[in-house]
Amino acid sequence: MPELSAAQQIAAFSADFRLGDVPAPVIERAKLHILDGLGLGLASNAYDYGKRAVAGGVALGGLGGGAACACSIIGRPELMGGRDAAMINGVLIHGLDFDDTHLASIIHPTSTALPVALSLGEARGASGGDLLAAFLAGAETGIRIGLAVDGGFHHVGYHATGVVSHFASAVTAGRLLGLTAEQITAAQGIAGSTASGIQVFLEEGAWTKRFHPGWGAVAGITAACLAQTGFKGPTRPYEGKFGLFATHLHEPAKLDRLTAGLGEVWHFGETALKPYPVCHFIHGCADAAIALREEIGGAEIVSVDAYLAEPTLHIIAEPAEAKERPTTDYEAKFSAQFVIAYCLLEGRFGLPDLLPEALAHPGARALAQRVTCHADPDTAFPTYFSGGVAVTLADGRVLKRHVRINSGAGERAMTAGAVAEKFLASASLAIPTSQAEAIRDAVLDLENVPAADLAALLRVG
Repeated sequence: MPELSAAQQIAAFSADFRLGDVPAPVIERAKLHILDGLGLGLASNAYDYGKRAVAGGVALGGLGGGAACACSIIGRPELMGGRDAAMINGVLIHGLDFDDTHLASIIHPTSTALPVALSLGEARGASGGDLLAAFLAGAETGIRIGLAVDGGFHHVGYHATGVVSHFASAVTAGRLLGLTAEQITAAQGIAGSTASGIQVFLEEGAWTKRFHPGWGAVAGITAACLAQTGFKGPTRPYEGKFGLFATHLHEPAKLDRLTAGLGEVWHFGETALKPYPVCHFIHGCADAAIALREEIGGAEIVSVDAYLAEPTLHIIAEPAEAKERPTTDYEAKFSAQFVIAYCLLEGRFGLPDLLPEALAHPGARALAQRVTCHADPDTAFPTYFSGGVAVTLADGRVLKRHVRINSGAGERAMTAGAVAEKFLASASLAIPTSQAEAIRDAVLDLENVPAADLAALLRVG
């Protein structure tokens, strides 16, 4: 009998595992990550991109797009067809770039699976337990694809989350639709023809990165529905001669990482939540800069040397002239120079620090032009997003700090209390505290809360 392809092995796992087979700590982390993602989805409604994304979804509905059922949009009164709802929720969850990251695979797992889990869970009348299982199946799939390439998608100009979300969403949808392993294999194969997501947004702070996981959700639902009706997809979308890795990377992938220990090893449990609403690659340096601020004590800073993982420099530090002068919140999120300068001066970096008045901070803008970024010889990347900062002061002192394990990761993972606090702060931008607390309580007891009840709590008006 021929050896099963990676997609066939993933499909068999996704179709068959029971939530009771998942280690309790992984389930508890999954609920915290869902809570975090919903809070960020709520917060996105306070921003222009969120409002325009919803308007675009409404326009699609006017053209007859999406499924016949009406599904909820996070923090909105509008109802949309299942695919359109998943697309818009994907934009809202990922839009602030404040969502979780699996560091070794360099993807945002929650945004690859939660949009589909929410919309199809509501449409199918799924239990909270079914929603959780489908979410975990998809998120674990996306992580394993990222692990197989060692961050390779980013190196050649793809946004990894944009690519893997098509497959993760197809698996999530397949689980909720009750597809067979053969059908989930086909769904992955079909998704292989849509998987993309280019990083050209970095040139001008465009909004397309926000859109990537939402479009992955549309593609995943589409692929699963086609597979359900017998539409044939290739069984080797990953390792085939013209499969994902050969076409997108032009180099071999570590195929064993796609399937090793499926059902026994849950890489999702390693996923880190973000304490700062900026590109995760900058977090170690942000930690170091904040730690140095008190030691600087208001002394004049002459120059700053920042040390970051070499493979990330082209995303967050280059070209230096543009990164030193961000003009939008999104450009600032991907500017190591600005984030480090701001952290040195203010000792923090949160959502308010991306508002126009914060981006115009004269001290931070001036200091950002004196931040020089270098490859970090002591990095633990990609296991952790390490970073170091060396500050030269006018009095001749040179103060240094290096952070190996960035806050939010590994032994510095956010506690359940910290995640709940972040959720409430995010949700407060869109809904009353009482509603936010009800959502929090429902998510933390998700095994016992129907998906439709959770969706109702997320609506407003």
